[in-house]
Amino acid sequence: MNRRSFIGSSFAAAITALGAKAGAARVRVQPAVFREPLFSTNNHAWQSTYNKALRILRDNVLVLPGFDRPVLIEGAEYAGIWQECGPLEALVYRRFRPDVARNSHMVFFAMQREDGQLPANHKQTETGFGQIQMVVPIAATAWELARSTRDEELLATAYKACGGWDGWLRRYRNSRGTGLVEGFCTYDTGMDNSPRWAGMPNQCPGKDAKQCPRAPGLPWLCPDLSATVYGARVALASMARALGKSSEAERWIESAENLRRLILDKLFVPEDGAFYDLDSEGHFVKVRTCAIARVCGEHVVEQRVFDDLWTRQLHDPKAFWSAYPLPSVALDDPQFVRPIPRNSWGGASQALTALRASRWFEHYGRSAEFATMMDRWCAAITRDRTFRQQIDPETGVFTDGGSPNYSPAALVLLDFTWRLAGICEEAEEIHWNVRPHHRAADGARFVLQTDEGAVASLHYGTAGATLLYRDKVVAHLGGGTARLITDKSGKPMSLRGISEATETVTYRRLGRSTRYTLRPNEQQALPDD
Repeated sequence: MNRRSFIGSSFAAAITALGAKAGAARVRVQPAVFREPLFSTNNHAWQSTYNKALRILRDNVLVLPGFDRPVLIEGAEYAGIWQECGPLEALVYRRFRPDVARNSHMVFFAMQREDGQLPANHKQTETGFGQIQMVVPIAATAWELARSTRDEELLATAYKACGGWDGWLRRYRNSRGTGLVEGFCTYDTGMDNSPRWAGMPNQCPGKDAKQCPRAPGLPWLCPDLSATVYGARVALASMARALGKSSEAERWIESAENLRRLILDKLFVPEDGAFYDLDSEGHFVKVRTCAIARVCGEHVVEQRVFDDLWTRQLHDPKAFWSAYPLPSVALDDPQFVRPIPRNSWGGASQALTALRASRWFEHYGRSAEFATMMDRWCAAITRDRTFRQQIDPETGVFTDGGSPNYSPAALVLLDFTWRLAGICEEAEEIHWNVRPHHRAADGARFVLQTDEGAVASLHYGTAGATLLYRDKVVAHLGGGTARLITDKSGKPMSLRGISEATETVTYRRLGRSTRYTLRPNEQQALPDD
């Protein structure tokens, strides 16, 4: 099984030591002086679009009724925060507003009902409990945020709340007794106007997610909802380890693995290379949707199965690898909806799907192809600059009818700018993505404060890019495109090919210069100094 690496033991030791030193129940570690990420480029169109994205996100930070701290709302016509996407969006935004990232998780825990149910959304007008509306597990984003900031209170709160949510789902979304997670309505998966849910109710009766509508074939066993719970259980295992609850961690892992096997055994159709819903009559709902990518987003499939999905679906230009990936329904599926209406999960490429892509492309070793996808999305956004919800997957044109200033679109531009040509901090590594000939890299400067409070920077010149960590030169990369991977102290470990073309780069460090030729997605270890 592909599992996320668990670093709970080291986190637990750090939390314990910090807690003893502080003598308090709540320990939050932040750098002494908070510094926002800095990006500047000579490319005026890219810079102005990037700056507009920042303004949109600032304007979409609001205090909602019933919760007295600011959260990041969805924006456009969506005046609220949704469980399926809000915590992930705030996690991406955390470098700019760590308080908003925290609040955008805590709002769901604050609104949790005594029986364990988390709200599907919290809006200006109401708190919604009429569907479960999950995609990226809130347990996973909460764990990543707590781990990165060493926030003991968030960790403990999230572990309790997400454990209670798992219990609620076991009680009320396993009515068929299969162990898989059931979908009752369209909004459960957030796929509005999708042929996947054609003829089915949008919401549960009486706005009560415990009640399954009376419709033929319901409830469905859903691969993406089940994958969300799988990912949540993996995260809960990590949280349990960080809290010193080793026996609970093992139970979560066992439960996650059981669910993973069920998804693969019951909801995967090998001859189609696709995951489908299974209705109560034992029939598959055969619409090929981006639910396939959602299953990959939680790393349910092993590399061998992913490679088959990649070839037959995700990277097939007739299916999901459109000019502007990834459509919400495969291009060659007869149920693809055209003309594309607003808020359509019937074919449009959605900004939310693009934002979630970082959760699986890199995991399955597809860095180069991810760069192609990111570049195309950024091209569409910088051309249009209205920051709306969805684009035509074949033309890159933002479809009519959507309101501007949508947070996920703004976050796509921000996140992809740094992933394409800047610095990304991962759990145990720092990725320095150098693209000397990219539009965003024209005289560009990236400055990032790491979770340890150190400053990492990347500066482009005429001969390539200079990489610095704590004001000391890490290396210079010139020539072609490549990623330098260092540990969290800035020590170089390897180079990776992040272009779909073979690239030759010059790596210079400590007065020595070496040329490397990197094929797409190839990773070469660097010698010790």
